[in-house]
Amino acid sequence: MFSKFIKNNNLGKIVQKMDKERVPQHIAIIMDGNGRWAQKRHLPRIAGHKTALTTVKEVTKAASNFGVKVLTLYTFSTENWKRPKKEVEFLMSLPITFFDTFVPELIENNIQVTAMGELSELPTETLAAVNRAITQTSHCTGMILNFAINYGGRDEIVTAVRNLAAKVEKKELTADSIDESMISDALMTSNLKKFANPDLLIRTSGEQRISNFLLWQLAYSEFIFSDVLWPDYTPEDLCENIIEYQKRDRRFGGLKKG
Repeated sequence: MFSKFIKNNNLGKIVQKMDKERVPQHIAIIMDGNGRWAQKRHLPRIAGHKTALTTVKEVTKAASNFGVKVLTLYTFSTENWKRPKKEVEFLMSLPITFFDTFVPELIENNIQVTAMGELSELPTETLAAVNRAITQTSHCTGMILNFAINYGGRDEIVTAVRNLAAKVEKKELTADSIDESMISDALMTSNLKKFANPDLLIRTSGEQRISNFLLWQLAYSEFIFSDVLWPDYTPEDLCENIIEYQKRDRRFGGLKKG
């Protein structure tokens, strides 16, 4: 699969430094910096969001070719509804045009679309576009492109706790029987099974916080905070971040062997 990058001399040179056996199986990305990218160019904020779609396409295909199993993109948080109405409306319109043009490429690359969040609260046309992409790529068996849309980590945990509490009330389980595995299975990432927890979290734009994203799942993930604004982020940047990840010593609370 890495032979696909030979034609791109710069990317090809970087890819050669990557350990093909230690590519993170699940990468989660907080795509930050669209507004600042636009402001630097004296453009409206929506110009940054629009340009960001090209980055999503390029990074998605690169991640798939690198051998990543799941790519989760923080697309719209539950807090993003607080933004100006026109910006929110534009963000809600993006999945409609995005999926219509990108789904054929996703199918060509054997990439399956999934989504998590309070999807029922999305505008009707937005939800229809998301569901259409999920259906159209459901037969794909390669990388999973998982969109977090109208998603909030605390809301996810609250919902999981309520669902487990309801089962306790119905005597379907006891409070003492609730363990980490049961909570994980009650979260929105449960469909990702063994890939539910990201190996690597990347946040672009230089901000160093996780902004209510995958609070449970990121417990032992490696974090990389890139100074690159999301619209400028490239497959080369992703490759460099993976190489940096590969230098980390992941002990999961234990000690290094040997």
